[in-house]
Amino acid sequence: MGSKINRIASCLQQANQRLRAHTETPYLDAQVLLAHILGEPRAWVLAHPEIELSHAQSLALEQSLGQLETGEPLPYVLGHWEFFGLDFELSPATLIPRPETELLVEQALAWLRLHPGPRKAADVGAGSGCIAVSLAVHTPNLVVLATDLSPEALEVAGRNSRRHAVAERVALAQCDLLPKGEVDFDLICANLPYIPTATLRELEVYEKEPTLALDGGEDGLDVIRRLLKLAPVALAPGGLLLVEIEATQGEAARRLAQEALPDAEVRLIQDLAGRDRLVRVERRPTGSDPGRGP
Repeated sequence: MGSKINRIASCLQQANQRLRAHTETPYLDAQVLLAHILGEPRAWVLAHPEIELSHAQSLALEQSLGQLETGEPLPYVLGHWEFFGLDFELSPATLIPRPETELLVEQALAWLRLHPGPRKAADVGAGSGCIAVSLAVHTPNLVVLATDLSPEALEVAGRNSRRHAVAERVALAQCDLLPKGEVDFDLICANLPYIPTATLRELEVYEKEPTLALDGGEDGLDVIRRLLKLAPVALAPGGLLLVEIEATQGEAARRLAQEALPDAEVRLIQDLAGRDRLVRVERRPTGSDPGRGP
């Protein structure tokens, strides 16, 4: 195992070559993969090109590269991924967290800071629990109900809540959107399936990530419509609802939200690229003047 071929520099070069046909960032993916196998930060890998891999590490690298060459996404091969500065366990039963979803967490945390005190939140369609756990980690008095149709996804969410020491404040519920009888949430966050069915079948993620977490029906708004129908009862007066959307759905989603909650201020929030990414719905507190805004 002392040959140059098993040194970090050579392994990175080979992995880069093998991954070029499967990813737009082959060298970066090779670095991340090797860092995972060696149990070191990516910067350490780049700083030690002369280090030789052990036999077990070489076998793990070969196996992982084989998985990537079949089209399996890198986060599933690694079994974890970073979101909002935290490391989350993943499985093929959960959606891979995207950087754009961090905007939803940022908006939620900003609202929570302006509304201190004990708060009751829901993360609808929780998947890996990245939203629920991130909110709980950054808001010590927040109680969150994380819901999902998939029991396998909820198992991952439960492990992530324990991983980040917030399990006592993150409850799990297997259900369609929200459990019956659950009302008056101060904050509802939802990253629901929003890709139109026909569009999804043309995307690279199709059949690589769970269709249940991606397919939003004919116009991509089927599941969001159903959540908005629950909102008048589920969202407390003065509460906030945040729903992630596909960039072309902004105005349609805004109208749906305004129809469902005519007493609310409804706004579209854009991501860093200037695309519509969130519908932000804030209800007026009980007894407020409708003419003055929330």
